[in-house]
Amino acid sequence: MKMLNRSAISVKLRQPFVDWINSVSDSGEEEVTLDEVNQESTSYLVPELEEEEDLENLIEDRYLDILENELFSWEEDDSLWPEDMDRALFDEFIRIEPAFMVFDLDDQAPLLAQVLEEVEDFDAED
Repeated sequence: MKMLNRSAISVKLRQPFVDWINSVSDSGEEEVTLDEVNQESTSYLVPELEEEEDLENLIEDRYLDILENELFSWEEDDSLWPEDMDRALFDEFIRIEPAFMVFDLDDQAPLLAQVLEEVEDFDAED
């Protein structure tokens, strides 16, 4: 087991996000609930966090990336996303749960860093 030089944050959705999900879903689909959407949360590895202030600074810098990723996971058509993509919307839609220490329990597969743009560039060459 290795301690990683990273922290992690888990995203939990709030009821206004669930209300938005249900407003953009097809009318024939059954509505989702807050409990259902939070059964599987998204986790993000982030630089090491040592204090609450570090977490707040990270959120302030990256809230739009996280918000867009979470919206995209439910609706790919960004024209259906809320208009005001600001920090207030992020705070209304998302709750963050930090994990200040992260351990890797996988002894077999090493962690590999691969930047998404590199993957997209590689696919474009094919």
